[in-house]
Amino acid sequence: VQLQASGGGLVQAGGSLRLSCAASGRTFSSYAMGWFRQAPGKERESVAGINWNGGSTGYSDSVKGRFTISRDNAKNAVYLQMNNLKPEDTAVYSCALSSHSHHYTDFHSWGPGTLVTVSS
Repeated sequence: VQLQASGGGLVQAGGSLRLSCAASGRTFSSYAMGWFRQAPGKERESVAGINWNGGSTGYSDSVKGRFTISRDNAKNAVYLQMNNLKPEDTAVYSCALSSHSHHYTDFHSWGPGTLVTVSS
């Protein structure tokens, strides 16, 4: 599976962005997916995860209540709706495929990221 994130850009604090992750390959719909981010000088961190059919989602404490992960298996896509953005959300966001269907852990097949910059 190949993954490509898009939708990043420059936004003011309090604004919103919607990221998309397009996947190629027939196995996409069978596996959980996740969104991650890496800010300059910091380690990559998990942002959100979703199981294979979208019935279960999880979020890091830093984005809970502001970000929403969703997926459309018919379109081979995963989305991250980001609301009430803060300057500390500035990072390169990327998506990854899990080795599991129900648990959003053990990720692999990382795709190139998309830059999100939030100005204060």
